[in-house]
Amino acid sequence: MIPVIGLDVSKGESQVQAFLQKGKPYRKSFKVSHTVEGLGLLVEFLEEVKRQTGQKPPIVLEATGHYHSPVVQYLEDRGYLLIIINPLISYKAKSSSLRKVKTDAVDAYHLCELFYKEELEPYKKRGVQLLNLRNLTRQHENITGVFVQTKLQFQAILDQVFPEYRGVFGDLYSIVSLLTLSEFPSSEDILAVSKETLADKIAELCKSRSYRWANEKAIELKLRQNEILLKRRFIRVIY
Repeated sequence: MIPVIGLDVSKGESQVQAFLQKGKPYRKSFKVSHTVEGLGLLVEFLEEVKRQTGQKPPIVLEATGHYHSPVVQYLEDRGYLLIIINPLISYKAKSSSLRKVKTDAVDAYHLCELFYKEELEPYKKRGVQLLNLRNLTRQHENITGVFVQTKLQFQAILDQVFPEYRGVFGDLYSIVSLLTLSEFPSSEDILAVSKETLADKIAELCKSRSYRWANEKAIELKLRQNEILLKRRFIRVIY
């Protein structure tokens, strides 16, 4: 007999299906939670399959990002052979199958069938730290992508509602720049206050710089707004 266990892994739990040999499923499919108690029950079931067949069953599961990490670590520590397959391989196999119903139980059953149909390579142990590092790297890339897109959208909006603001501060996204923009979100807000009030607010927002620096930024902001105001008046006169 060549047994196998199919695990359909999802968030917080896995669907389990066992085969004692090709075409011979063992017991009904069931779920286990990704807790110490749940994974302990899974190991008890694996030992039961081992007693029935005389062999320690390999375990087939799809790569599911970080969801399968606790299961992999738990079973690796207990010496079980793991076969983690690319979801695309499983999807292609299911597409050619007559079994079209999509349920956790069916998917776990299908993983067992796939074991007997394909030459699947065992999972190469990389260690939990490396797996965690890989997942963290992917999350960092995703967050960085969102951050870049947010900055681009912010710049596009600023260019429409307050284009004169860019360039006043060396770093548009510095704390003092963003806080100043929060206090004075449009050119009209800058024109509505005096240079002294503006300088006082910038100095208050950036205590690490001198008041002279804050005053220079206030003068530059006021000059830019006055220039824009004059341009607008000139355009009105022309038209």
